[in-house]
Amino acid sequence: MVRLVVSVFLSILAAAAVSTTTATRRRTSYPSFPERPSHYHSLFISAALSDNSTAARHLHALTRVPHVAGTPANAETAAYVLSALASYSVQSRLTTYEVLLTYPISRSLSLTRPPPEYPHEIAFSLRQEIYEVDRSSDVADQVLPTFHGYAKSGVAAGPAVYANYGRVEDFEALKAMGVTVNGSMVVAKYGRIFRGDIVRNAYEAGAAGAVIFTDRKDYGGCAGNESQWFPRDKWMPPSGVQVGSLYNGKGDPTTPGWPSTGGCERLSEAEIEEGGNVPLIPSLPISWADGETIMRTLGGDVAASDWQGCQDGPRYRVGPGPGVLNLSYLGEQKIVAIENVIGVIEGAVEPDRYVLLGNHRDAWTFGAVDPNSGTAALLEIAERLEKLRKRGWKPRRTIIFCSWDAEEYGLIGSTEWVEDNREMLASRAVAYLNVDVAVSGAGFHAASTPQLDRLWIEAAQQVVDPDNSSQSIYDSWVGAGSYPSIDRLGGGGSDFAAFVQHVGIPSTNFYFGGAYPVYHTMYDDYFWMEKFGDPMFQRHVAAASIWGLMALRLADEEFLPFDYLDYASELEKTAQELQEKVPGKKVDFDPLFKSIEELRKAAEKVNMEKKIYAPSKHDNYGSKSFPGVSDAIEDAKTSNKTESWKTVQHEVWRVTRVIRQASLVLDGQLT
Repeated sequence: MVRLVVSVFLSILAAAAVSTTTATRRRTSYPSFPERPSHYHSLFISAALSDNSTAARHLHALTRVPHVAGTPANAETAAYVLSALASYSVQSRLTTYEVLLTYPISRSLSLTRPPPEYPHEIAFSLRQEIYEVDRSSDVADQVLPTFHGYAKSGVAAGPAVYANYGRVEDFEALKAMGVTVNGSMVVAKYGRIFRGDIVRNAYEAGAAGAVIFTDRKDYGGCAGNESQWFPRDKWMPPSGVQVGSLYNGKGDPTTPGWPSTGGCERLSEAEIEEGGNVPLIPSLPISWADGETIMRTLGGDVAASDWQGCQDGPRYRVGPGPGVLNLSYLGEQKIVAIENVIGVIEGAVEPDRYVLLGNHRDAWTFGAVDPNSGTAALLEIAERLEKLRKRGWKPRRTIIFCSWDAEEYGLIGSTEWVEDNREMLASRAVAYLNVDVAVSGAGFHAASTPQLDRLWIEAAQQVVDPDNSSQSIYDSWVGAGSYPSIDRLGGGGSDFAAFVQHVGIPSTNFYFGGAYPVYHTMYDDYFWMEKFGDPMFQRHVAAASIWGLMALRLADEEFLPFDYLDYASELEKTAQELQEKVPGKKVDFDPLFKSIEELRKAAEKVNMEKKIYAPSKHDNYGSKSFPGVSDAIEDAKTSNKTESWKTVQHEVWRVTRVIRQASLVLDGQLT
């Protein structure tokens, strides 16, 4: 791990240094264009080049049918993106990998409870209701049966135990209450953490199986009135089921660390299970209607107030039982072809330096929000850049469009491509700009590695807010505050993961909106987007504008617009937070603070910065600046043994050495 952290940390600094010196060396070779780059950048975001009908047209075409990775329908979306890029004079190709994906064959779930309350068994249909008013209703039968990607095939039965969001602390609370989880069927709510972590936490607590439901309080609203549910409103209808992958790794499970090319080495199914990234107990996702039915059959202690659902729903108790769940799931594992679409606009001065824009294309169902709002924005950018080229613009550096496949299963398409091109990317990539969901509603949110924070702010100040034309995106983003909130990219939630964690490439992610009720359900379709997410498609236009402007700044400016000055401050803040978690003086953080101060001085000297990121092992969606230290502290607090605190000290020393090495690179001096 320490080698990976060091290489990731240093490679991004080296790449920035190479770009700066290359730009200096080539200053006199910049070709003569009709206008300065800033002119073209202003034109790119102007009304003269943007058109909301373009994004709407692309989104409608991409979401016509469900398109799960590895299916013919998703191959059609690849062909569509390839054709669209070619029509905008972007040199494009398909890059194919053979990867392990899973699909459902059969599943069932039933509930029994002793009489007199439930003298008979209840068999859940596990079907999502089709609404004829929804224009996707005629092809809704093509949606796969609800399931979890990479779920364990098997049969499980036991008394139901309610575990809130299935977090580690939720299972600790059950243990403190004296609730027996061993041999039970855990019932947990979607939310707070990655679904794969919910099932893993249930397994580690001794559960026989798990069901995860979309609680009405979080996804369906609590008015109890069907007028607020889809298709009349944006909220999840009673039968809606959120599907998704349980895989905790990144990339093809059979090829960890190397690309899934033809005839390559592969792990066996047993070896994959031994790796700890796939579930070891069966599970199923269910609707909030079925979830409430189960919750009505539970006895035991009343759950805490923050574990409760809607006030007009059942009172949640923790069990175990007396309701008994019987679950059966049979899945199929297949090596199938996936297709990334790669499009290239070659740079005029530094063609060997790459600015990459990426979005995944596959969806669990129709994918209007996730991910094809991003795909539509990506194609909108390609069209606008063609218009700029017709006016004389050429990028200084090469711009690469990436349409990833099989992201939903575990960031597979992007990870395989990065593994396949690791050395080239490490030496040539300038930045990777990711979008998963571009639009789910109002409100702008951005995340990045810190050297790109300043660029986010400057770009947001130039683009008009799609929901208030009298102000910029920056104005609405900051709100009443003095500085915008920029998140970090430490988790494994989208395709930036391989670029940040495997190669150390400066990266960003952004979206308009936030969590939306029909996430990963069959109701995430064009109808929902057109009616609730972005009726006028002005947010799609704004997404293309700010995304494309970021790319243009990185591709065209003679000196890369990186700013590393805030990095040491953020590291110091995180170190202080970790120090506060350690009781007494069991761990010496002084070496870490000293190394951070050295980094600050070096960063001030050369105006450069780099951040260490990785997901916490307890929450794959979370972001940690010092994941090794953070996880070691949590383990030590649990065991409270001397040896465990020595492990924390060891992790502090490790990250101290990494930061010192970064300082030396920034300073540009040998010891």
